[in-house]
Amino acid sequence: MAATKGRIKAISVSKQKGMRKANVPEAELHADFGIVGDAHAGDWDRQISLLEIECIDIMAAKGANVSPGAFAENITTEGIDLSALKLGGKLKLGVDAEIKITQFGKKCHGRCKIYEQIGDCIMPRKGVFARVSRGGSIIVGDDIEVIADGD
Repeated sequence: MAATKGRIKAISVSKQKGMRKANVPEAELHADFGIVGDAHAGDWDRQISLLEIECIDIMAAKGANVSPGAFAENITTEGIDLSALKLGGKLKLGVDAEIKITQFGKKCHGRCKIYEQIGDCIMPRKGVFARVSRGGSIIVGDDIEVIADGD
């Protein structure tokens, strides 16, 4: 059985889309909006993006110069198998925030800098996208818990 608990390894935001995200120690999530101050926030189904640190570590081992935020993910997770989730699955982040899984992977519109470095990029296969269903504050180190499987 896949791990149903993990933690927030990093939180990353950017003011513009298509930019590498900067790590921040905490963030505020608003329901039906996303992370306050992030370019991807808004009324759509990809308000928050998540990627496992374990995936980032695999890419670093292949020679990519990557760290949390390099794949433009908002939340870098640790210890939870995001690929075991289903569409509609719900995660609790920290004390109050909840998100609902809306998409797995994304089609890249071109070759990113990571792909140019090593000929591969993991975000199209491993990235997870979600919509904020309940707002709240999160900080690096907060727990992540699966609260509904989905589908």
